[in-house]
Amino acid sequence: MRDYPHILLINPWVDDFAAYDHWARPLGLLYIAAALQENGFKVSYIDCLDRFHPRMPPSNPSARGGRGPYLKQTLKPPAGLAHIPRRYSRYGIRREWLESDLQQMEKPDLILVTSMMTYWYPGVKATIRLLRNTFPDVPIWLGGIYATLCQDHANSLDADQVLAGVALEEIVESVSQAIGWIVSNRIDSNDPDSLPFPALALQNTISFVPLLTAIGCPFRCRYCAAERLNPAFRRRSTQSVLSEVETWYRQFGVRDFALYDDAFLVRPETHAIPILEGIIRLNLPLRFHTPNALHIRDINVETAKLLFQAGFKTMRLGLETTDFDERTALDEKVTQKEFETAVKNLKQAGFTADQVGAYLLVGLPGQSMQSAINAVQTVRKAGITAIPAYYTPIPHTALWPEAVACSPYDLEADPIYTNNAIMPCWPQGFSWEWRAALKQAAKG
Repeated sequence: MRDYPHILLINPWVDDFAAYDHWARPLGLLYIAAALQENGFKVSYIDCLDRFHPRMPPSNPSARGGRGPYLKQTLKPPAGLAHIPRRYSRYGIRREWLESDLQQMEKPDLILVTSMMTYWYPGVKATIRLLRNTFPDVPIWLGGIYATLCQDHANSLDADQVLAGVALEEIVESVSQAIGWIVSNRIDSNDPDSLPFPALALQNTISFVPLLTAIGCPFRCRYCAAERLNPAFRRRSTQSVLSEVETWYRQFGVRDFALYDDAFLVRPETHAIPILEGIIRLNLPLRFHTPNALHIRDINVETAKLLFQAGFKTMRLGLETTDFDERTALDEKVTQKEFETAVKNLKQAGFTADQVGAYLLVGLPGQSMQSAINAVQTVRKAGITAIPAYYTPIPHTALWPEAVACSPYDLEADPIYTNNAIMPCWPQGFSWEWRAALKQAAKG
């Protein structure tokens, strides 16, 4: 065996009707990469969704910033989705680019593949098949969200092992045992401050930093799998977060940070406020974005001002529904009054309507198209941007049984049918007409 075992980490292709890079990076995989490096492994990383691949044409407009379109190639859709009148594609780098990158690297001792949305597994399967052809005798392990939520189905994808819900320190130990490498692992997932900074330097370009100030979520929303993915809610210290922000700026010149937290503003006096005050004291030209949405209830006058002063630019609120009288059917995160007050506070702090948007779940079990349009109009009347978020039925969530019962598709038979693009829980299914109506309502 070589002096330093070689581990290859892969973020696979995405096969879908639509995919777009909205501040998206496989943060869990990059944490694993950093932990392995810290324990003496040689780590290689390939992102099949890389918009900054060296072979990307220099003039390609996608190769800018934290957001942009992926390259894509049209595919024949899976059999169960052939009736959907939309183009199905493989998103990510060209196959020949991936083959060339693999052939040029040193043979790995082990390959770790991550997975995201449950219905993206065809892209995962295709990636594993190519890896198997290139390195037929190298073990391939599959982890990530799909592997955790759909473990039985993931076992059919030809990986040698499926890692479901495994903590970071356990992954390091498992890799070490498989390779026969002795480690002195200092990581403790119960102490988020013990985690290394993610290995973003393995990317071809660090266009932004995905920032996680806490693991897990204290809420138990019926549509969300956060509890299944991270059962405990643990927060990093203020100093740890500020140290990471300053490191990325001073050592790599990064100015954009995308907050990946599920509950950054919960109990803000003990977490968000000290962090925001610390960022302001750093006095650096930084920009912050919240693609995972902020908790609305705690956006008071003080937190709104601090968010603005700290340099938050892309504000997303986790509203989900405007049926406030029936909200407990989904969650108990916010009342109508709290929503209206939060919007008022953000505007008074200096945020514009273009900067602030509220996510609204569309396509829920039992929801009508008119209800969805009404929700969009309610948000627009509040003076901010309405952002429809099409509902994906997720196994192991409280809403899953209702989704299974009302869907015209056999959701339990194949995760491919949970694709939000086909509106799996609406009897009328996918329709360009209602999508156009919803889009028009959002524009006003």
